[in-house]
Amino acid sequence: MKKIFFIVVLLIVAAGVLVFSPGASIFEESAPKIEIENEKAGTTYHNPKKPLKVAISDESGVGKVEVIFSSAEGSQKLISQSFGGEKEVNLNLEFPKNIKYKSGQEYKLDIVANDTSKANFFSGNEAKKNLKVVIDAKAPALAVLNQSYKIIQGGAASAVFMASDDSGELSELYVESSFGKKFKPVPFHKDGYYAVLLAWPSVESSFSASVVATDKAGNTSKTPIRLYLQSKKYKESKIAISNAFIDGKITELANEYAKDVDQMDAIAKFKFVNETLRNANEDIIEQITSQIREDKLGEFKITPFYPLKNGAVVASFGDHRIFSFDGAELSESYHMGLDFASTAMAGIVASNGGEVVFADKNGIYGNNMIIYHGFGLYTLYGHCTTMAHEQSEIVPNGANIATTGTTGLALGDHLHFGVVIQGIEVRPEEWMDRKWMKESVYDILENSKKIIDGSK
Repeated sequence: MKKIFFIVVLLIVAAGVLVFSPGASIFEESAPKIEIENEKAGTTYHNPKKPLKVAISDESGVGKVEVIFSSAEGSQKLISQSFGGEKEVNLNLEFPKNIKYKSGQEYKLDIVANDTSKANFFSGNEAKKNLKVVIDAKAPALAVLNQSYKIIQGGAASAVFMASDDSGELSELYVESSFGKKFKPVPFHKDGYYAVLLAWPSVESSFSASVVATDKAGNTSKTPIRLYLQSKKYKESKIAISNAFIDGKITELANEYAKDVDQMDAIAKFKFVNETLRNANEDIIEQITSQIREDKLGEFKITPFYPLKNGAVVASFGDHRIFSFDGAELSESYHMGLDFASTAMAGIVASNGGEVVFADKNGIYGNNMIIYHGFGLYTLYGHCTTMAHEQSEIVPNGANIATTGTTGLALGDHLHFGVVIQGIEVRPEEWMDRKWMKESVYDILENSKKIIDGSK
């Protein structure tokens, strides 16, 4: 008898632990989570021609969901359904078809979700969501005010445009390129106006760009930026590499950066440096230079860049280099800057001031400094021996920022000078040309201000 009593007590205790343990999922006490597309502070803007996406999730599983739509004419049930304990339920709510919707009109959705928990004396947990739905069936307004006349393959262009929406806010605004890059515009001059620098990569054979705007209801507008395209053929260099080259700089860099250098032969070392390491270094540059670092574009006017006094150009931008070893093609790369040389450890000048956003070793670029000048424009200085400024420092116009050198993948003392627009390396020659800068950038900005102000 005592044995039976003891067993009963154990069962009761075990049942109590099972029922009231907070870690037991079938008795969990968290209400379901309800997430609604584009909701902000209990309101969502929505185009009734599209379904409204609602996601409901729960640890113990979603039980029953009920959705009621209310208008001035009354209420109607959109959904009343049991889901049998699914951990996540995704709903596409279709709005009633018998109502004539107008932009700006408001409706109400009441969502009730129950889970399958046995908490609360087996009644489970309940979540309620009261949502205000503002009808927005109108796409954003877009208009390009002004743009550069042309863009050269490997070069840059600028544009100014207007973008607005009746809801007062856009959820997305960017310039979409034909090669997949999304350029970020900068608010410009007055509310509702934006400016952007565009870049056509030298390795892309064609180029197009369109402004894309999406509002909070998911309505999208798209309009092209019409530029005259000028193709350009860049130099192709065939370079035979030697054992001496691999035993020197290549082995030096492989020893510093490769994890398994002892298992590499000469060819593997070269491919590591020219491909793996180069790609990693260029990824760092792209990540740093893809950012727009100001909230609004005010005045943007810089002087032509001339980073090395009496420097001679010893390597050109866009050079497609094809490397061979013992007569067989081995690897390739693109030289995305200008190389300048003068005397050893010559002073490098920041022709235009800006913020130092990178100042560190960067593989093949050696001691590498990057400066931000505004409007998505960066300049890059590679192979330096010394660097006079650290990251986050502001350098003034004409400051001595570094000295030339042979760090990284450099055989002779020189400066690798690059210009980057939102992660895309472009022709430095354009940014050394006062006439091009005036016609392609400054005149576009100044004339756009006059259009915006109504004086042109």
